[in-house]
Amino acid sequence: MQKLTCFAFFSALLFISTCTVNTNDNDTSDALGNGLVDIREFIPSVVLDIKYYGSDNFVGAPVDGYLAAKCLLTRQAAAALVDVQQALIAQGKSLKFFDCYRTQRAVDHFVRWAKDLNDTKTKAVHYPLVDKRNLFRDGYIAEKSGHSRGSTFDVTVIDNVTKQELDMGTRYDYFDTLSHTLDARIIGAPHNNRLMLRTLMEANGFKNLEEEWWHYTLVDEPYPDTFFGFPVQ
Repeated sequence: MQKLTCFAFFSALLFISTCTVNTNDNDTSDALGNGLVDIREFIPSVVLDIKYYGSDNFVGAPVDGYLAAKCLLTRQAAAALVDVQQALIAQGKSLKFFDCYRTQRAVDHFVRWAKDLNDTKTKAVHYPLVDKRNLFRDGYIAEKSGHSRGSTFDVTVIDNVTKQELDMGTRYDYFDTLSHTLDARIIGAPHNNRLMLRTLMEANGFKNLEEEWWHYTLVDEPYPDTFFGFPVQ
């Protein structure tokens, strides 16, 4: 296991911050022993559509490090989601997860894909209005992801009768400002659906990434400085 420790210093006041990176892709015991759980074992009724396990994603292929279509989260995040799911079930709805814990191997795969400017097979679906060379500059791809800390996930809501996703105005992983949760061009039902999800999440201890309507993180995440590297399996 390799660990990277980072130090930050400020004038007049000494501030030391450490960040640990677990890059051993075969070691599941460290994170799992510290409390990551399979969300289906915690909340059996949730729906999973783990995009990076298959090819229906912006890379257009299975992503490194996804050995199973599972949603792994810290126990604290999973526990907070229980009340979210119960509230939705009472309305005839359910959570549907696209991604949860994300290994650093997957993030590295995203970075390699973004640097390959010749690979544009998913452009029409995922980034029709964005030049691929600007994905880093515009913040759509980064070399580290909060998902690797285990308390961040990508989610939507479905109707439990039709099993269809509620209209959120864009698809998941749509690289455009239209995906911003409060983009002024998203009105009517999609706007209301985004606000319904955000209000419910915030009431249960989660915060939304304003650039992605689907992206939520537990406010009091237990591993704020640790990026795990074990695979999803």
